[in-house]
Amino acid sequence: MVRPNYLAMKTDQLSQDIINSDMNDLKMAAKNLIADATRLGGLGFGTSFLKWVATFAAIYLLILDRTNWRTNMLTGLLVPYIFFSFPWALFNLFRGEVGKWIAFVAVVLRLFFTRHFPDWLEMPGSLILLLVVAPGFFAYTIKDSWVGVAICLIIGCYLLQEHIRASGGFRNSFTERHGISNTLGIILLLVYPVWSLVLHIV
Repeated sequence: MVRPNYLAMKTDQLSQDIINSDMNDLKMAAKNLIADATRLGGLGFGTSFLKWVATFAAIYLLILDRTNWRTNMLTGLLVPYIFFSFPWALFNLFRGEVGKWIAFVAVVLRLFFTRHFPDWLEMPGSLILLLVVAPGFFAYTIKDSWVGVAICLIIGCYLLQEHIRASGGFRNSFTERHGISNTLGIILLLVYPVWSLVLHIV
């Protein structure tokens, strides 16, 4: 009876040592990734990473609004926010032939099959249309300038202020149902434009 306990204890200690070793390896890999990324891209890497985070936060809030968040806020402002913060890889993909085909199908469905066009597709359809038909001045000049970043900051501040007002205060915005996820999503909208404007100023 003593022997199985000894084996079990030895196995538990061995598995704990392996897990600790793996965690140390992950920590070292993360430190190396951060060091290499800052050496290669410097502050630009942080800006592009935050642009991806802000875009996904806006898409997340757009999905929440279409599913269970339903507020009186002007969440249609998320569409221009996504337009101005969309990473270039996705922006060029949707601005090209892929986006044109998606926009064409969305317009045909909306015009001829109105009963089969769900309400939750209105905002994504608007985003695709905006990406495809936006003039080059907006798509290539304003998008990456400080003006586009300022527009993103104004939209993020407005949505945060409206969310806090609708919740009944800053504290309530974290305590109500779905409050933390909504508030954090809106705060993530503010991180990219603030960081980018600081870099433009400095």
